[in-house]
Amino acid sequence: MRRFTVIALVSVLVVALVAGAVSALFLIDRPAPDPKPTGETAPAGLERFYAQKPTWRDCREDRCTTIEVPVDYARPDGETLRLAVRRVPATGDRESAIFTNPGGPGGSALDFVGYLASELPDDLRRTNDVIGVDPRGVGESTPLECLTDERFDAFIDTDPDPDDEAGIAALTRSVEEMGAACRDNSGELSAHVSTDEAARDHDIARAVLGQDKMRWFGFSYGTQLGATYADLFPEKVDKMVLDGAVDVTLDAAGQGLGQATGFQAALKAYLASCLDEDECPVGDSVSEGMSTITTLMGQLSKDPLEAPGGRLLTEGRAFYGIAMALYSQDSWPYLTSALRGLVKGDPTVMLVLSDTYFDRKPDGSFGSNSGQVIYAINCLDSDDAPGAAETKALIPQFRDVSPVFGASLGWGVMACHDWPIKGDHPQQAVTAEGAPPILVVGTTRDPATPYEWSEAMADQLDSGVLLTREGDGHTAYTSGNACIREAVDAYFGGTVPKDGTVCKE
Repeated sequence: MRRFTVIALVSVLVVALVAGAVSALFLIDRPAPDPKPTGETAPAGLERFYAQKPTWRDCREDRCTTIEVPVDYARPDGETLRLAVRRVPATGDRESAIFTNPGGPGGSALDFVGYLASELPDDLRRTNDVIGVDPRGVGESTPLECLTDERFDAFIDTDPDPDDEAGIAALTRSVEEMGAACRDNSGELSAHVSTDEAARDHDIARAVLGQDKMRWFGFSYGTQLGATYADLFPEKVDKMVLDGAVDVTLDAAGQGLGQATGFQAALKAYLASCLDEDECPVGDSVSEGMSTITTLMGQLSKDPLEAPGGRLLTEGRAFYGIAMALYSQDSWPYLTSALRGLVKGDPTVMLVLSDTYFDRKPDGSFGSNSGQVIYAINCLDSDDAPGAAETKALIPQFRDVSPVFGASLGWGVMACHDWPIKGDHPQQAVTAEGAPPILVVGTTRDPATPYEWSEAMADQLDSGVLLTREGDGHTAYTSGNACIREAVDAYFGGTVPKDGTVCKE
């Protein structure tokens, strides 16, 4: 299971959301009026959803509304759910709109849309609304409700690298209990939060929000959602950027190995940078640093460290904390501080990084359900997760790939095998035959969505065009690489870059 795709661009958003919202406010000279539905002919049975007229309201400096969609597209007359929409209006005469999703699965598009709007150039902002729709089950849309905060906090402490059969059973049981809680607390919705259904929701949103064609800017899991949309509705695609793509053809073990490889490479890059600084806390070479971190994780597995206030840093929380810091080079100094603390027996900073990963607040509550909904979406999308015995046989391979992350990611691939809810829409391969050129952007040392996945996505899409960023960190557009930014902006302006273009740091 794709544990690490939960946080997408959270490491960027932590410092950028407020600034992005403010800068978007100052860009708006003459906000475009609220859009009107397209009035297009709808698929049979979905007429009332495509024909709905949203009621808009102010939400800070932007405009917000809700859209109704069926819980089960096979029964459009059955239960419905609500999708939350946030629109940053074009600053001039609107010509189109760019829809976005920051990843996850489980990341909130409403939280992200203001930041992306602030990053886009003035000419695109002048003629494009920027729209975020929280997917079904996520954020401000009808939420998937599963474990209580207290029970989820305990779930995070489950040993991700079990040492014996009892530990394996505990890991299996923890996921089964979460799935049962989703089913008990969310009913029919718990079986209908797949990527396929979320993509269908976005076509209703496109029509209701007045767009004849879809412009899409997806990051991380948002590339999977966008590619699935393009495969379902190729004739409705206008322009689509997929930054940090997911290879949807890989099975659970293949995706886990890919991420283990990616995070190991990112950790090596971090350690090399750390050694260039004074007093890197984990040793004098990359190999020594890797060995020190592996030893620290093993110690936490046996004896968690107590922080002021009594909280314990377990191996599981440290696992997520280290991963969190590897998403962006901007976070590397925090990882150095966290590792310095661990060496001295102080877990405070590592706990902060882990809490940031899960959006955990100081009072023990969680600001979002992203840490749980990722399981539900991934498991409805997946029908190939191995069982415990098969997974156990894979662990040596995972350890060889990554001494630090391998075993935990290896055991994670079995999560969906015992998920108690089965869906009807597993993820399919994507080709989007008939769609116009789709731009796939990959970063060579991306830890969460390895570069090879972007290569694969560009190859699988009938009209895929690959743009490469040589560098570190998750996704490319907000990395500060001017070449990437110029190529993507030009693509939205109508100029498709040459397939295979490479942007160096």
